[in-house]
Amino acid sequence: MKRFFDITLSILVLIILFPLFIITAVIIMIESGGGFIYTQKRVGKGNKDFNLYKFRTMKIGSDKKGLLTVGMHDSRITRSGRFLRKYKLDEFPQLVNIIKGDMSIVGPRPEVRKYVDCYNENQRKVLNVRPGLTDYASLEYIRENELLARTKAPEEVYIKEIMPHKIELNLEYIEKQSIREDFRIIFCTFKNLVV
Repeated sequence: MKRFFDITLSILVLIILFPLFIITAVIIMIESGGGFIYTQKRVGKGNKDFNLYKFRTMKIGSDKKGLLTVGMHDSRITRSGRFLRKYKLDEFPQLVNIIKGDMSIVGPRPEVRKYVDCYNENQRKVLNVRPGLTDYASLEYIRENELLARTKAPEEVYIKEIMPHKIELNLEYIEKQSIREDFRIIFCTFKNLVV
């Protein structure tokens, strides 16, 4: 049932928003050259790597300067990228990941291998389910970049404080996941983005 819901909703959203995606792609290419899709290795269900898709919001090669984005004023972020990130529009290409079966609409957000390698045995339980586009942690840390921008050691704060709390929230979701709970999380995500 969940998989059917994921595929149906993803295809529907892709069809409805396709003209917006074309406009977004053109703006990205005109503003900063290069491709409009950014691909990054993330860790999915079963501890397997997959290619996660996003609209590119940073200058080409920016990920070589660090994996964490610190605040909306990070010099690597393009002007259109700031807008896309503010409203989470950069995440929409992950609907393709959902259709492919790499992800679900609701589930623990997928991490990069560097941070997954820091997980303890209990934390690795989040790898037993498909990662998602949104989850409890996405709602709790909707302004994560701004939070990290206020710290002197953002990566350390992320690994020692934010990441463990996100995993706790993800494990909580796994315990009580249901279609009804998924709808609640989707509704809360949408509400947070438009308010």
